[in-house]
Amino acid sequence: MIQNFDVQGGPEFGKRNLPKLRASLHAAGLDGFLIPHEDEYNNEYLPDYNERLMWATGFTGSAGAAVVLTKTAAVFIDGRYILQVRDQVDENLYSYNRLENSGVATWLAANAPKGAKIGYDPKLHSPDALISIHEAVTSAGASLQPVTINPIDQAWTDRPAAPKAELTIQPLELAGVDHAEKRAQIAQAITAKGADAALITAPSSIAWLLNIRGGDVMCSPLPLASLIINADASVELFIDPDKVTREVRAHFGNQVSISEENKLESRLKDLNGKTVMVDPSTSAAFMFDTLTIAGANIVRAMDPIALPKARKNKAEIDGSAAAHVRDGAAITNFLHWLATKAQDGTVDEIIAAQKLESFRADTGLLKDLSFETISGAGSNGAIVHYRVSKATTKMLEAGNLYLVDSGGQYVDGTTDITRTVPIGTPTDEMRKCFTLVLKGHIALSMVRFPAGTTGHALDALARMALWAQGLDYDHGTGHGVGAYLGVHEGPQRIAKSPSSIPLDPGMIVSNEPGYYKTDGFGIRIENLQYVTEATEIAGGERLMHGFHTLTLAPIEKTLVVKERLTPDEINWLDGYHARVLNEIAPLVEGEVRAWLTQACTPL
Repeated sequence: MIQNFDVQGGPEFGKRNLPKLRASLHAAGLDGFLIPHEDEYNNEYLPDYNERLMWATGFTGSAGAAVVLTKTAAVFIDGRYILQVRDQVDENLYSYNRLENSGVATWLAANAPKGAKIGYDPKLHSPDALISIHEAVTSAGASLQPVTINPIDQAWTDRPAAPKAELTIQPLELAGVDHAEKRAQIAQAITAKGADAALITAPSSIAWLLNIRGGDVMCSPLPLASLIINADASVELFIDPDKVTREVRAHFGNQVSISEENKLESRLKDLNGKTVMVDPSTSAAFMFDTLTIAGANIVRAMDPIALPKARKNKAEIDGSAAAHVRDGAAITNFLHWLATKAQDGTVDEIIAAQKLESFRADTGLLKDLSFETISGAGSNGAIVHYRVSKATTKMLEAGNLYLVDSGGQYVDGTTDITRTVPIGTPTDEMRKCFTLVLKGHIALSMVRFPAGTTGHALDALARMALWAQGLDYDHGTGHGVGAYLGVHEGPQRIAKSPSSIPLDPGMIVSNEPGYYKTDGFGIRIENLQYVTEATEIAGGERLMHGFHTLTLAPIEKTLVVKERLTPDEINWLDGYHARVLNEIAPLVEGEVRAWLTQACTPL
């Protein structure tokens, strides 16, 4: 992709579109409307066609919501977007609120007018999310009403066309397992639940199951589609047929049928008396409502594809490792450029992001970015999910830190890496905070843990050094990552919030503690790592899992206060840099190799 640095979103969206939406609500006899960020497929990154929250508010973050009432409106964000929302959403139109702790429901309980009819699109909300919202609206004396036609879609007269990217086949040598074997595995899981079929609406699950990839979603090789997989391992795929080439049809064989996407509703109505697995966290309330009315028996259960997809097989791990070596060379070229060419105050955040993209493109194998590069200099680096634009870009000026969080999509793997580097001479405060973040990163890299351990149990390790100084960060420490799929993948995670999903062998997770000083600077150090098979520890009694780091690029040593590191932490950093040098040096030349050698010298 070529990144677009024109202003995305912003206050003008709300000023222009909020009156249109209220007019549409009035015409529909509604007094309010719920606007989630999610689309019909629960995507994190949306095709322009589905950017309803941005259209109504101007907010472009990957998590958020809004409520529009006749006279008031509110936007909801999590801790990552506290600063961003103030730049993009007009405070005279929308009040700013937090998503956490049932923020939308709490606000509705306090603000929904008695007797008001609050509309929602059942295709955009999970049934679980609607429970607390329904209770809140009812407690306020108002009513929650589903709509057949989304009033935003009616008011959005210049809405982009729906994407129609053709499907591609993920080669068996990279997928590791034929789709017939995968379908048989999932069919066994369906049978074990006593079900006749499972409804799958998550594009990443569909892509993994059928060994296909798409191009309907920015930064993610995903097809917009839904499917039903039956207990006999046959699949009914609901997708725009124009996306399915003759080659892909042959790849599917006779066990995968293809129907128009709009035929799904009528097919669900045919499932009277059948038992159907549906994931309430990924499938919309509309699916549950339709199946219930049809007389189907619903088994509410996790998407049966989610865990097999998360537990990468050897081919997927090997492919990811190869992608990270290639990506590491591109990152090393970029870090050398930052250290030698971008220190004079003539480079801004956009130039830097474009330069990084060009190094990845030079590999000749880049399919896309895995997300839009977070390129933040100085105070912009303190905005956790900052999105650089021509309106916000800052120069990389001496005395500041530059934070760059980026990733690439390659056919053999998905990468995600964050590095923080100084421009000029860093302050003592910057070096102290960087070292505290590094200590947390190392702790999470070195940890050993028994089978059944969740990411929730490990999260504090990444924060302990910061906590000891009265500091913290308002985002998760680790998210799952796909194999040439989404850069944010569940169900595994490492975060403060409780989780019931153990960290199993083959799961790829990020390790990304950080620290953000508002109006000052941002620091984050991120590598991807995967869970290893459990092994013995000398003198121990139980087998223990660990992590193997995939990401290979130098960590800025000039920001490290060596005296704050323990001997074990120093050994880890020196060992990591030795590995970076061994694997990346053969892929870079001349000045870059000399710089890399110096960047990787032991502390």
